[in-house]
Amino acid sequence: MMLFVLADSTDDSRPGSTSAASRPSGHAAQRRRPSNDEIATLLDRVAELLEVQHASVHRVRAYCAAGQTLRTLEDAVVDRVSASGAEALESLPAIGKSIAALIRELDSTGRLALLERLTGQISPQDLFSTVPGIGESLAARIECDLHVETLEDLEAAANDGRLESVPGFGPSRVRAVRDLLANLLRFSAARRARQTRPRATAATDPPIELLIETDRCYLDRAGRGELRMIAPRRFNPEHRSWLPVLHHEGDGWSLTAMFSNTARAHQLDRTGDWVVIYYERDGDAGQCTVVTEHKGPLAGKRVVRGREVECESHYASPSEAIAAPD
Repeated sequence: MMLFVLADSTDDSRPGSTSAASRPSGHAAQRRRPSNDEIATLLDRVAELLEVQHASVHRVRAYCAAGQTLRTLEDAVVDRVSASGAEALESLPAIGKSIAALIRELDSTGRLALLERLTGQISPQDLFSTVPGIGESLAARIECDLHVETLEDLEAAANDGRLESVPGFGPSRVRAVRDLLANLLRFSAARRARQTRPRATAATDPPIELLIETDRCYLDRAGRGELRMIAPRRFNPEHRSWLPVLHHEGDGWSLTAMFSNTARAHQLDRTGDWVVIYYERDGDAGQCTVVTEHKGPLAGKRVVRGREVECESHYASPSEAIAAPD
């Protein structure tokens, strides 16, 4: 995966992520902005992986068409963003809100989380290490101590005091991380929605029925060996292709489901039970984890973490069935 960062040699653990102890707080790594052709190449790679993993033809063609659009531009698309904002992207042929969000993510962070998921490379530790001032050792502590998996979760931990409980994070470092994350996540439509809507009714969340049905189909088809496998980089010293992946579209959402490959899932022997579902629609993106509940009124049921109340309502009064993923 390309990382468009000019490495700062004071990093404590990896290129592109300098140690906060060796530089002023809030100092960001110098980043080389990607060219149109580099962005187009990554979008082409996303399309290739979606195709071999049996995503919808419509979704594959969308990424291919976006890549072609970028290659026809005479000026740098990232300069258009700087000059005119998101509208400069969405006004281009074949560049809708979703792909515009990916381009902004790549320009802002130097990475594409979608591409890393499709190739089995992403992990919470890798993700947190993209934040200047957090190297591999600190990222590992965050994942181990706080059990958070996304930058949005990390931002919440930086704001509610949990991050300061992690060894190595004093008040000044936490403030720096909080400021950096606010900048990195400034284009997140999902983040803006979470600030203004109750979690259970957010328009940026797929309906609970769709998530539970996607989880059911994933477990069923994975159990029958019908899904394409990827080789995750973590906890896989033999580089085996063992992690099944399901792509699905429903209610306008694009969803990708796979077993959790986090340290926590391995520690608790839940890699065959916890299913992570990534979802995106019109630039709104997020993820959730579906697990088997072991206690209370939902014991034995598949439950979306954080949306237990909705799950209770779903199982008490099942809504009309949603078509199963192909």
